[in-house]
Amino acid sequence: GSGSGGGGGGAASGESWYLALLGLAEHFRTSSPPKVRLCVHCLQAVLPRKPPARMEARTHLQLGSVLYHHTRNGDQARGHLEKAWLISQQIPQFEDVKFEAASLLSELYCQENSVDTAKPLLRKAIQISQQTPYWHCRLLFQLAQLHTLEKDLVSACDLLGVGAEYARVVGSEYTRALFLLSKGMLLLMERKLQEVHPLLTLCGQIVENWQGNPIQKESLRVFFLVLQVTHYLDAGQVKSVKPCLKQLQQCIQTISTLHDDEILPSNPADLFHWLPKEHMCVLVYLVTVMHSMQAGYLEKAQKYTDKALMQLEKLKMLDCSPILSSFQVILLEHIIMCRLVTGHKATALQEISQVCQLCQQSPRLFSNHAAQLHTLLGLYCISVNCMDNAEAQFTTALRLTTHQELWAFIVTNLASVYIREGNRHQELYSLLERINPDHNFPVSSHCLRAAAFYIRGLFSFFQGRYNEAKRFLRETLKMSNAEDLNRLTACSLVLLGHIFYVLGNHRVS
Repeated sequence: GSGSGGGGGGAASGESWYLALLGLAEHFRTSSPPKVRLCVHCLQAVLPRKPPARMEARTHLQLGSVLYHHTRNGDQARGHLEKAWLISQQIPQFEDVKFEAASLLSELYCQENSVDTAKPLLRKAIQISQQTPYWHCRLLFQLAQLHTLEKDLVSACDLLGVGAEYARVVGSEYTRALFLLSKGMLLLMERKLQEVHPLLTLCGQIVENWQGNPIQKESLRVFFLVLQVTHYLDAGQVKSVKPCLKQLQQCIQTISTLHDDEILPSNPADLFHWLPKEHMCVLVYLVTVMHSMQAGYLEKAQKYTDKALMQLEKLKMLDCSPILSSFQVILLEHIIMCRLVTGHKATALQEISQVCQLCQQSPRLFSNHAAQLHTLLGLYCISVNCMDNAEAQFTTALRLTTHQELWAFIVTNLASVYIREGNRHQELYSLLERINPDHNFPVSSHCLRAAAFYIRGLFSFFQGRYNEAKRFLRETLKMSNAEDLNRLTACSLVLLGHIFYVLGNHRVS
């Protein structure tokens, strides 16, 4: 356009060329498929005209955003976003452009592995956004997530604590609950159980007392219950978890009947969602599978895995959110163990290869699940009687994990390999010392401690020390009966039957 408009002069016609270019750019961006090159051309045409600072900053932001989301042109995207951030800081009350630029730019820095450039940028943005509740909360969440990815959970917890206090001050109990629940999740990951209990109690009260949008209320409840359920499952308490799991399943049914009314909250600090409804649904299937697997309800585990994987396939066609791949990997890890227990070894191996393929698509998934992959291969090797290979896989897995429960699980299985090989007494004694259930057992899991007693019993049985074996197996039985650990109960009864048979007590056997 000639830029003069229809002779009316003044600001409106002065900006008409800008609005026309913007409209065209938006038309190209929202075409199906998006015409990215044309969109970028329209936006670039704004800059040579030396527009006012606000217009210039916003155009740089739009260009940066389109290039970041739709192309592989990281350098150009970064240049535009840096300019948008620089110019917008000089302009008073230009919050949306200013903080969107900071948020996107730090995301881009992280993708380029320049985390140390992203952190001070986010800190600066957090510092100057205190009068803008929505952005202040969003940037706090973003920096906390960055620290979490770096495994610096202490800094992440501190930031979430700051966010919770800020949300309380600006009168957003909903977002306060989101900050506190996120902090609770990290404390569970850190195994800081003394701090988790009072925090979850407080969260429970806030969630129950909050009167707001029903979908938001129910999603807070799902978040709260998922933390409780996983906490119990981590502790190997399969029976104690049942009431929570039931509540969680009812909760997700309630959510699926509620309509998503697009009523925007009056408090801008409330503008957050924990997870989309469809993701929550998969997550509830997932924790149900985890429970069924631990409790030995293998058909139920199979049924819910199938449901969850079907839903994931549908979601992944439209949504490339990385959390979906994480859900998929964890589901497959559980169903693989299921297959090995039920003797479907070939299927298990195919699914292990599926997990490998999923993990190869994302470096983070791979580093988070490498130890689990080697553990599953070790379990597969046991099932086909390749003890050397099993040992190699387990020792690799031990080298790769810092996760206490997984470590104890691997050591227990490695001990069973040494027992079967029969000539590894020295290694076996040193392993059994490290998982001694009678004193200072390294993890709080009820299930793993019961399994450690079973392994002791197995070893004593092979050494012909039958009375000692009976003592260990009765401990396992007592613990597994208390928490419905059906597979351990079955294994212990079979082995006790053997012992009484060898001792000539056929009736008891």
